[in-house]
Amino acid sequence: MLDFNLIKENPEKVAKALAKKGWDVDFTEVLAKAEERKKLMFRVETVKAESNKLSASVPQVKKDGGDIKAIFAKVKELSASISEDEKTLKALEVEMSTYLSTLPNIPDDDLLAGGKENNKVIKTVHKKPAFDFKIKDHVELCESLGLIDYERAAKISGAGTWIYTGLGARLEWALLNYFIAEHLKDGYEMILPPHLLNYESGYTAGQFPKFEKDVFWLEGLEPKRFMLPTAETALVNLHRNEILSEDDLPKKYFAYTPCYRCEAGSYRTEERGMIRGYQFNKVEMVQYTKEDSSDEAFEELVAKASRLVEKLGLHFQISKLAAGDCSHSMARTYDIEVWIPSMGIYKEVSSASNARDYQARRGAIRYRDKATGKTKFCHTLNASGLATSRVIPAIVEQFQTKEGNVIIPEVLVPFMGGIKVLTPKKKK
Repeated sequence: MLDFNLIKENPEKVAKALAKKGWDVDFTEVLAKAEERKKLMFRVETVKAESNKLSASVPQVKKDGGDIKAIFAKVKELSASISEDEKTLKALEVEMSTYLSTLPNIPDDDLLAGGKENNKVIKTVHKKPAFDFKIKDHVELCESLGLIDYERAAKISGAGTWIYTGLGARLEWALLNYFIAEHLKDGYEMILPPHLLNYESGYTAGQFPKFEKDVFWLEGLEPKRFMLPTAETALVNLHRNEILSEDDLPKKYFAYTPCYRCEAGSYRTEERGMIRGYQFNKVEMVQYTKEDSSDEAFEELVAKASRLVEKLGLHFQISKLAAGDCSHSMARTYDIEVWIPSMGIYKEVSSASNARDYQARRGAIRYRDKATGKTKFCHTLNASGLATSRVIPAIVEQFQTKEGNVIIPEVLVPFMGGIKVLTPKKKK
């Protein structure tokens, strides 16, 4: 959630910043409501102060033999006089909170306006693979190698799903173990969160109320709960409504979870196979930091996600997203995008993002400043580390041979029990 003081102090500047994300906002009405709220609060608080003063005088008046009935009558009269004001005040506060909850995060100043067309590639790693034979796509390769069973997945679940089989399941698990080992080595704490989350978790993450229809909701549960779309949603809620010690920061977490995305049903024809699905596996990193450590933490997350792909030997690029391509809650995002040869395009395997204090304001996540003793909002950041459903297609396509084999990345061999090459399964 945005700091309303920023809007009050410079509404034109905030409106201009949000326009970079494609939001056309006019703060005239909400600022008028804020002024009305201010006047109502002053009136209500003034009357309450008078009422409290009268109530506090009762013991002394009673001791002096005075008429306390008159005091009670006056207190009752004062309370009645602000009854409607209090109702109006409460309604205004709900209106303003609801309005603010729909606004996206302010993009960082250095981001270009607009959408994907203005994303900028800032780094390319490893050479793009060149082939002297007709390549196969990951769907054909995964089927010939016996890694994925799409047909049976469709039978037991439906479109947009797949089953890892045999060495495919082991390759998936090898990737996850490789990611986990790297994060543990870097001092991140491992978390295994629940997959069912409450509404407050989606709200704090900034996904609700705007994207309530983009998740799977479970019927019959009270309170209402949804399947997590990413572990970030759980991890950024770990310290909701808490005040942390400055000495506890930064906090660095990672979690492995399946991710459940209902928008997968709208995938394009080129996103067949594992490129987009209703369920996929991902390891997610999250940091809680102080404001002055936020930029450093962001660079760390970008470097960590990039290093995971680099050590796999895959050709990829890092893109700095334009303001309109950053997600609703984020102030800046860099995507790590891996090359998919059969498509001739790059696909995101990690988004490293900085929410600044946007999520912390929604979730009341604060820390106490040692120098002043005052509380401040934390900054929250996240990055995939990594999503497997696009890493496997990149591995099998980039490391395929003309014989139809696939070379296993060296860093995964220990997690594959020493297997270095995947070979086609013989047809029965």
